[in-house]
Order: sequence, then structure tokens, then C-alpha cells
Amino acid sequence: DGASPTPGQTVMQVKGTVAATHVQPDGSGRLCAPRRQIVLGLGASLIAATAWAKFPERPVKLIVPFAPGGGTDAIARELASGMALALGVPVVVDNKPGAGTLIGSDFVAKSPADGHVLVMATFAHAVNPSLYAKLPFDFKKAFAPISLVAHGPNVLVVRSDSAWRQWGDLLEFARAHPEELSYASQGNGTSAHLAGEMLCRLARVNLKHVPYRGAGLAMMDVLGGQVDMMFATAAAVAPHIRQGKLRALAITSNERWAAQPDLPCIAERVPGYLVESWYGLLAPAGTPPDVVTSLHAAVARSATEEKFKLKMASEGLTISAGSPQELAAYIQREEARWMRIVKDHPISID
Repeated sequence: DGASPTPGQTVMQVKGTVAATHVQPDGSGRLCAPRRQIVLGLGASLIAATAWAKFPERPVKLIVPFAPGGGTDAIARELASGMALALGVPVVVDNKPGAGTLIGSDFVAKSPADGHVLVMATFAHAVNPSLYAKLPFDFKKAFAPISLVAHGPNVLVVRSDSAWRQWGDLLEFARAHPEELSYASQGNGTSAHLAGEMLCRLARVNLKHVPYRGAGLAMMDVLGGQVDMMFATAAAVAPHIRQGKLRALAITSNERWAAQPDLPCIAERVPGYLVESWYGLLAPAGTPPDVVTSLHAAVARSATEEKFKLKMASEGLTISAGSPQELAAYIQREEARWMRIVKDHPISID
């Protein structure tokens, strides 16, 4: 507050905070034992503040392990914009698609652990350890969690002229007519594929899986009537629903969706069913805790931006901005759930 120190005190300034420490009356500067601990603590704070001040030293690179133009890419770019405001440096999105997210993820896992290279994690990061016999990195040891950014349900859709108008009716038909109903996905091991496999396991039905090389091709054949149904993100199906081309029957979360409260949850008839799209931020393992804290604060800041809120709402997602510990626990639960599905239905990668 600008006041002068009293006699027998010296002044240390730690990141804008003035703290007084007592010295011996003879001016020797020797510290009294109890106060030595206080000053050592202040010294540690000063060191931590210095380390904090070094981050970020340059633009932060956010790796998206998918091609440009998809949902993950759009979410990452909106997140990056808000994070840049908080960090004071550009946050640059860099797309490194391929191998079911492994190419981009491996790049980040092998990057310096200084917080300047991050990856946008998704559903694939939790299921890949079960799908691949060998990964280029140990997922549990390769990354430091930053934050679960957002999560939300997928939507089960059929053509608007389909005979199925209610989720319960479709489920009962599937139980009575094994393998007569088909569902499309963007490829083996993807969220749409595993959503169908989980339904088969928990509801005791047999559905025919029809994999495609991309969500766009899969959606085209659902719209064309070649395949009966598909599990897809809200953003992917919303335009077709508005145009009267698709009908939504149910959602894959275990709670009703605020945006469509009349749409039932699959779990209402199939207890335990849960499939979510989710997006989280990871750094290389060994990233300093203070840098992790700074990055998490940047995510939280981005989550308050109106543009970010609108983008998440348009994608049918709920903003989380959870702690690093919450993201670690979430991924662990997801990995355990999907490991059981992959083992029960031997699934190979295209």
C-alpha cells in the first residue's frame, strides 16, 4: 500500500505482493529460526513465479488429429481463440490427421513437455488402447490432462419416411427380427460403430453394421435409404432434421437433452447405455504443474466467451471446463467401458 517498512524490517516483493521479514537488531541479516521458514517459503514462491513467467514464451500449437473442416476442428478453433486471449499469445490449430488420431497424438506425446504443444483428445483416445494391439506410445504415461472441455450425446436417426416413428417400436422390432436392421458408421472402431455394438450388447439385439470411409458417405446412404439408421453428432444431423430428411428417435446420453427434452434416452429402455462425444485437452507428460494450471485457466476463460458458448450449443455439447483430475478420471472410465465392448464384439480396424 506504499507504507514504509518499520524499523527492523526489510522488504521483499513477490509478483506484486509486498512482504516484510524481520532481521536481527544488530543488522546482521541473520534470520530468526521461525521466520526463516516463512522467508524460505517466500523464496519458493518467487521461484515458482519466475517459472510461471516463462510460460508461454511463444505461440501455443493445438494439434487436431483430424482433417480440417470436421466437428473437432471447429471446436478446437473456437477454443483456441478464447485461450489466446487468456494466454496473451496466439494459439494455432494444426491438423495432423490419420491412423485413428494416432499420428497427431504421437506427435504431441513426443513433443517437449513445456505446454507449447497440445492435442485435442476425443472418444478415440479412450478406445484406441483396446482397438490397437500396439500403440506408438503408452497412453496412460504419455499425456498430462488439462481439461475436459465439453461433452454431449449422439443422436439415433432414421429417414423421415421410415416406418419407425418411436424408439421403443424400433427396439422391439430389432429384438424380434435379428439382423434385419442395419446401421451405418464412418468406419470400424469409430464412435458410431461402437454405439451400435453397445446397443447390441446391452439390449441383446443383433444389428447389421455397415461401415463407410467417412461420416459423409455413411450419412448419404442413410438419406438414400440403403441403411436403416445411424448414430451421429447433433451438429451432423441437425440440418437434415430441419429439412425434413431425417427423424431423430433417441439420444445416447443417460439424461434427457435440454435442447430436445421430448427426445427419449436409449438408456430409458436399455439400462446402462451411454455413449458421448467428448473433447478434452492434453499436454505431453511431464508438463510442469504451474503450466498445467495456466492452461486450465485459459480453457476456463475460453468457456466464458459468448462465441464459444454458442458454438458448443450448436454442436449439442455441454461445456465442462473441468479440472485435470476430472479429465483423467473421465478418460479412465471411458477406456474401461469400451474395453469390454471391444472384447465382447471382436472389432478390427480397417
